[in-house]
Amino acid sequence: MTRLTRRATFGLAALPMLAHPALAAPKRTGARPGPFLIGADISWVPEDEAAGARYYVKGERKDPIAILRDAGINAIRLRIFVDPAKGYSKREPDKAWAGLDQTIKLGRRIRDAGLYLVLSFHYSDTWADPEHQGVPAAWAGYDLPQLATAVEAHTHDTLVAMRAGGAPVDMAVIGNETTFGILWPHGRVKLSTPTGNPVTDANHAKVGEVGGFDNFASLLRAGIAGARRAEPAIAIQLHNHLGRHWPIVREWTDALVARKVDFDVIGFSCYQQRAQGDWATTFTEFVKRYPDKGLLVAEYSSRKRYINDLVHALPGKHGWGSFIWEPIRHQEAIFDLNGKNAGEGAKPDLISQGLNSAEAPGGLATAQAAPKPEPTGPMGHSGDYIANPLLDLYGQMAKDYQ
Repeated sequence: MTRLTRRATFGLAALPMLAHPALAAPKRTGARPGPFLIGADISWVPEDEAAGARYYVKGERKDPIAILRDAGINAIRLRIFVDPAKGYSKREPDKAWAGLDQTIKLGRRIRDAGLYLVLSFHYSDTWADPEHQGVPAAWAGYDLPQLATAVEAHTHDTLVAMRAGGAPVDMAVIGNETTFGILWPHGRVKLSTPTGNPVTDANHAKVGEVGGFDNFASLLRAGIAGARRAEPAIAIQLHNHLGRHWPIVREWTDALVARKVDFDVIGFSCYQQRAQGDWATTFTEFVKRYPDKGLLVAEYSSRKRYINDLVHALPGKHGWGSFIWEPIRHQEAIFDLNGKNAGEGAKPDLISQGLNSAEAPGGLATAQAAPKPEPTGPMGHSGDYIANPLLDLYGQMAKDYQ
């Protein structure tokens, strides 16, 4: 079967029968340019498969991508590091997990399954998040113009290679959780609370301004230019981790719009709220203030149906979709391992109820009382992963959102 025939056969009627990219270029109305994206980030899958992970649904062993697709998920987000052998994957440098070669391989599987593909650029050799935006080793010592040139070239060359490898990208995320900028210190920014005090956000360290918004915006513009030079119809996403904090989102977005950062959609991380209704406030106010922009939830775990319903219900189809973060074995996972939830289950909903590990200092790692010894052995997690009833939520959403 051809790739397009597969797409029709797998029941993804909502996805248009177009040549890649799967969605048309946004029309600058803020409305989603195609079907509502019911997505997932599954970048750990190759590591886990290499360690011996196996995936089951209803007693049958299957490819995890097929399990998710058949359950109603129609989009996958992957992350990519600049040189993970020098950072994230230094424990297995020969594998270079989440590097270009591995991402092309996984991306090709995703496209062969007929799914929409999003690529999140971590402009670093390891995790880039609200507390870490390290300069890649290859760019050490660069000044701002050199960094902008490197960002543009890396983004362009990556997307060209993805297409050449059979994994063309539909949406590029120009930096991961870039609330406080990228490529510190050059592109680091400071934000203020409504009282004018520097942001600490309860559990994050105070952020001091170094490069400022002018520098940050120049780096984003470089990445966007590289993406659009490689893929003229690609959708451009920016990523802010404070989906719960409308004043900061407004300040951040206003600053970038004023500096002519030309994007299509903003993705928010939505793991915890300070108070019930925080996400709804941000989403509602965002579409009012930026009628030519879309929004999506770039990361979440718990409150699956609630978050998706909020995004889907936004007026004018300004809600593009959502991407659950590593749903196979993170937080409230949709798979079980050894008789219990593979991610240990739901985390606290409100910050006052306890700190969600995805929001803890250190970014995506769980906060620890004391540092652990450096791990050894395979980076992936082995075991038999059994789809649990949470997976059924996605099939129901796929039906309800048509």
